[in-house]
Amino acid sequence: MTKEPQRKSIGASRNPASAEAILTAAEQVLIAKGYGGFTIDEVARRAKAGKPTIYKWWPSKTVLLLDVYLRQKSIILQSTGDIEEDLVAFIDAILTNWRETPSGHIFRSIIAESQSDEDSRKAITKFAIERQAETSFLILQGLKREKVRSSVDPIRVARWIGAYLWYQLLTDRVSLSAEEIRADVKIIVMGLANGRQL
Repeated sequence: MTKEPQRKSIGASRNPASAEAILTAAEQVLIAKGYGGFTIDEVARRAKAGKPTIYKWWPSKTVLLLDVYLRQKSIILQSTGDIEEDLVAFIDAILTNWRETPSGHIFRSIIAESQSDEDSRKAITKFAIERQAETSFLILQGLKREKVRSSVDPIRVARWIGAYLWYQLLTDRVSLSAEEIRADVKIIVMGLANGRQL
């Protein structure tokens, strides 16, 4: 039986075709075998790529899975000037994505792995910090419009929102209604309002 050739690497730079094949293979392995059955060996076999190439671009399983997760996640931040509405829309979009795509299962597995593996913990910590910087955009817009107290630290608020979202995911509460989300967001907004209720 003739073996199919492996895809060629182009050194330190990612070959777009190889990278796409590896991410697609990783997604397929995860869907077919779950997190417990996910191995780099199987990803390499499906992608027709060498394990050294995979580890060069993704130094750990968690880093690879985070990229797979980001492929599943498509969230657009809206900034209408109404911070309550913007936060409700953002949280609802994240929960809907987790509920309706494999991304929720993927991310829950990554969090679980990070509890017992140091490299995974570092990877998800880096990922969380990057996401906090993105989420803080909504609070920064509120500051610019003077809808948020000037003393408020946007990153601290982003951490709270991230913790809130992770709690919903880890306790299987990703089906919150818009009304439930709004009730929780109002608690944030009341603490952020610039001397008056928004």
